[in-house]
Amino acid sequence: MTKLAQWLCGLALLGSAWAALALSPPGLRLPAPCRQALLPLPVYLLVAFGCYALATVGYRLATFNDCEEAAAELREHISAAREDLRRRGLRF
Repeated sequence: MTKLAQWLCGLALLGSAWAALALSPPGLRLPAPCRQALLPLPVYLLVAFGCYALATVGYRLATFNDCEEAAAELREHISAAREDLRRRGLRF
């Protein structure tokens, strides 16, 4: 199962549970404070997910490592390509 399928399955499970409680079937009566907290719950979860995503991106960006060997190799390739183009008559 892919990660997207896991997220969609969890979202469907939470969404159906929320809808079942928010629509309040005839046999189930929730107290008023519970209903008031239950109705904006998807918005709160969306904000929490946004904060989690932002924190994850920030952490991964802060711990991103440099590849000095790859940078040096790329510089060598660039200088070799420039020399080859100079030999062929192209001027920069």
